[in-house]
Amino acid sequence: MKLHRYPEYKDSGLPWVGEIPAHWETMRARYLFREVDRRSVKGEETHLSMSQVHGLVPSKGLNRKSLQSESYAGGKLVAEDDLVLNRLKAHLGVFARASQSGVVSPDYSVFQPSGGASVGYCERLFKTPLYVAEFRRRTKGIVEGFWRLYTDDFYSVRALLPPKVEQDKIITYLRAQDAHIARFIKVKHSALSLLAEARAVLADQAIRSDRTQQIRLDRVLRLVSKPIQRMPNEAYTAIGLKNRGRGIFHKPSSLGRDLGDSIFFPVEEGDFVFSGQFAWEGAVAVAAEADHGCIASHRYPIAKCDRDLVLPEYLYTFFLSGKGDLILNHHSRGAAGRNRPLNPRTLLKEAIPVPPIDLQYEVLALYKEELKVKRDVEKELALIREFRDRQIVDVVTGQVDVRSWQPGHEDQITEEDLTALGDVDDDTTEEETDGDDGHE
Repeated sequence: MKLHRYPEYKDSGLPWVGEIPAHWETMRARYLFREVDRRSVKGEETHLSMSQVHGLVPSKGLNRKSLQSESYAGGKLVAEDDLVLNRLKAHLGVFARASQSGVVSPDYSVFQPSGGASVGYCERLFKTPLYVAEFRRRTKGIVEGFWRLYTDDFYSVRALLPPKVEQDKIITYLRAQDAHIARFIKVKHSALSLLAEARAVLADQAIRSDRTQQIRLDRVLRLVSKPIQRMPNEAYTAIGLKNRGRGIFHKPSSLGRDLGDSIFFPVEEGDFVFSGQFAWEGAVAVAAEADHGCIASHRYPIAKCDRDLVLPEYLYTFFLSGKGDLILNHHSRGAAGRNRPLNPRTLLKEAIPVPPIDLQYEVLALYKEELKVKRDVEKELALIREFRDRQIVDVVTGQVDVRSWQPGHEDQITEEDLTALGDVDDDTTEEETDGDDGHE
C-alpha cells in the first residue's frame, strides 16, 4: 500500500523539525513524563540491561557467558511501560520502553508516562536523528564520554504529538514493517549459518585425518612484538573485535597524539587477532584486506601464522569449535564479572590438532566463499537500515499518513522476529557490551 502525505500541514514552531500535520501538537516532555526514583531493597528483581540494539531486556537474555552481579540492591525499579534513559548516552538515542518490570542501573533515569503519549511512540520518536541531535545540543559536559542529559533538559524538549489513537496506529504500522524486514534478515542469516556450519564440519573432518598432528601453538605462530612508532599528527585507525566470531570493526580515526597511553601494533592482512579481554567469548578474527594498515592496542594480541603449517582461517574455525572454546576459556582467568584476560603466553604452550595443509586449504576455500556472501549481506543490510531509519522518521514526524493502513496476516511479528531485528541495527559496540559502558 502506497502511503501519502497528510492533507494539511502547519509550522511546528521547532526550526529543527519544520512542518507537521495540522492536527498534531507539540508538548514539552515534562507534561508527558515524570521521573520516578524507586529503589530495590534486596535486588532480587529481574535485572534489565540497556542496549542500543535490543532495547531494555533481561541481562541473561543477551546471549552472554558473563557473570552476573551477586546483588542489585539499590538499583532503580522499573515498571512495565516506563521510559528508561541512559543519561550518558542520550545523545546516541539510548532510550527504551520497559516491556516488563525489573531493576536497572542507578545511573539510569526512569520516567513514568503522565500525559497523553504512548511510550512506544515516544521511544521511536526520541531515537530519530532529529531528536538525537536535539538531545546532544542539550547535554552538558566537557568530554563526550561524560556528557549527561539532565532531567530538566529532557523535560524542556518538545515532543511531536499526534492524537493517541494515531500514535498507536503508527506503532502498529512500524511493527508490521519490522516483521517484513526481520523475515528478510533471517533468510540471509540462514544462508550464512549454513556456510559456517559446512566450514566447521569440513574442519572437523580434517582434524580426524590420520595425518593430523598435535602441535603446540608456539611452533606454528608467533606474537607480533614490535609496536608502531606513532607520529603525533598522523591519523590512525584502531580496530576492535566483536564476540562470537563476528569479526573486526574499525574505530573512528584518531591522530597519534590522541591515542592515549596504550601501546599499538600494526595489523596486516592475514594476521590472527585475539581479544585480550574477551577471547573466552569467541572474540577472535582473521584480519582482512580492509584491516591492513590499521592498528591494535596491546589489548589485542596479534599472531602471525607459519602458513606452511597452519592457516589463520583454520585457526579461526578451530577456536570457534567446542574444543577451541574450552582452550580459550582455560587460558582466560579472572573472577571479577567479565574481566577475564587472556594469557597468550600460556595459550601458546597449548597443543592443538593441526590437519595437513591441503585439507586446511579446503577450509580456506569455504571461508572465502562465506566471506563473500557475508559482504553481500552486509551491503543489503546497510540499505535496509537506511530505508528503515528513513521510514521511521517519515512516520513519527508526520511526513506520511498511516491512518488508512490496515494490517494483514503477513504483518504479524513474533518475538523471534524482534530478536532478528537486532541484526539490522548498526551495532558496533565491542564484544556486545550492555550499553552501560564501552571497551577499548
